[in-house]
Amino acid sequence: MRIHDALSGFVLAILAVAVLVTVSQYPPTPGQNIGPSAFPALLAFLLLGCSLLLIWRGIRGQRQALVSLGAWTRSLPHVVNFLLVIGALLFYVFCSNFLGFIISSTLILAALFLSLGVRIVLILPIAVGVTLLIHTIFYKLLRVPLPWGLLQGLHW
Repeated sequence: MRIHDALSGFVLAILAVAVLVTVSQYPPTPGQNIGPSAFPALLAFLLLGCSLLLIWRGIRGQRQALVSLGAWTRSLPHVVNFLLVIGALLFYVFCSNFLGFIISSTLILAALFLSLGVRIVLILPIAVGVTLLIHTIFYKLLRVPLPWGLLQGLHW
C-alpha cells in the first residue's frame, strides 16, 4: 500500500499537535527545570518538523493517488493474515483483563503461528516460552503491571 506523502505528513502533524496539546497540560515538577512534558514535547516537535517536510515533499512531488493498494491486497492468504493480526489486537484489548496477559498472549501467538504454517509440535512450546519471556521482561525488569486475569493468585 502506498500513501501519498502529503496525506501521511498531515496525519503525523495532527498527531504531533495532539501530543503537544496534551503535554502542555502536564503539571511542572517542583524544583526542576525539566518536567514530565519535556521529552514528549521534544519528540512531538521533531515529529511535527518531519511531518511538515513530508507535506512539502508530497505537494511539490509527482502527481499520484492519495492511497494506492499494493499487490498483497489481491492475495487472499495475505489479507487473511492481515485481518488475523487486527483480530488478535482486538482480542487482546477486549479479553486481556479477564483472561490475563499470559493466557491471552499464548492464545494469540498460537493462533498466529498456526495461520503462518509453523509446525504443530512447535506452536505451544514457542508460544508459552515467548509469552513468559515477554512477561518477565515487562513485569520484572520494566515494572509494567500486566493483567493477571484468571491467574490472579499465581504472582511470582
